[in-house]
Amino acid sequence: MKKAHINILFAVFGFLFISSTVKAGEKMSWSEHYVTIGEQIVGILAQPETDGKVPAILMCHGFGSQKNEVGDMYKRLAEKLARKGIASLRIDFPGWGESGGEMADSSIEIRVNAAAEAYQFLSSLESVDTERMGILGFSMGGATAIISAGENPEWYKSMVTWSSAGELRKDFLGSLGQERFDEVMEKGIITIDLGWREVTLKKGFFEKLEEYDVLKSVEKYSDAFLSIAGTEDFSAPYVPKFAALAKGRPSEGVLLSGADHIFGVLGEDQTMAEKVMKRTVKWFQQTL
Repeated sequence: MKKAHINILFAVFGFLFISSTVKAGEKMSWSEHYVTIGEQIVGILAQPETDGKVPAILMCHGFGSQKNEVGDMYKRLAEKLARKGIASLRIDFPGWGESGGEMADSSIEIRVNAAAEAYQFLSSLESVDTERMGILGFSMGGATAIISAGENPEWYKSMVTWSSAGELRKDFLGSLGQERFDEVMEKGIITIDLGWREVTLKKGFFEKLEEYDVLKSVEKYSDAFLSIAGTEDFSAPYVPKFAALAKGRPSEGVLLSGADHIFGVLGEDQTMAEKVMKRTVKWFQQTL
């Protein structure tokens, strides 16, 4: 049971063209290519093929994940957004995916700083309308997005979270268990089996969790906020909490009956995952 819960929980800007695809859209064509940000961060920028400035979304992946997200949900969402005229940037946080840095040295602080770097890169693009920028976060990426928006409320006009963590130390302690939590504090490093991979983290990762208050960060953000979670996930109780704390309007919380942490995206039935992506696209269309 512990492993199952763990499975679901967890500098100058440079521009490097690596590959590009152009696809015929339902309403417009779009392209995407790799970018490098600073010395470590690798991302994929998806852009509508249109004249003028467009809205743009920064996507923050969850713990143990990468820029395309589980079941390629971020990759799939990027296309859906681009077809509707919205650009997006999905990044690998330092230590994960294709970005530089060591996994063991990663922390929530490094994630929040990387999100800030990615925002600065995205907002510097001539094609992006800086008055219409949003942020999306999945699981721990949701917490990252909320903290980033709380620290810089003027940056984002709209935010969406999927299955977001809400109390970082509590959530990780509940997943890891007190015994293993004590182990990393004593030994300074721990390897966690997520089922599909192992991750190694130093105790600094866990110490940093206590330095950030996600719920207070919600109160500091004052624009559009949508939180989505499944009723069968640990994050479900945070949806009404976020809605109650949010200062901006519109603010909405959506609980999907029977959905798990990843909205069933690894199964044959994609109905729930598609519903989440469709709702997210519609939200950004309406609020940016």
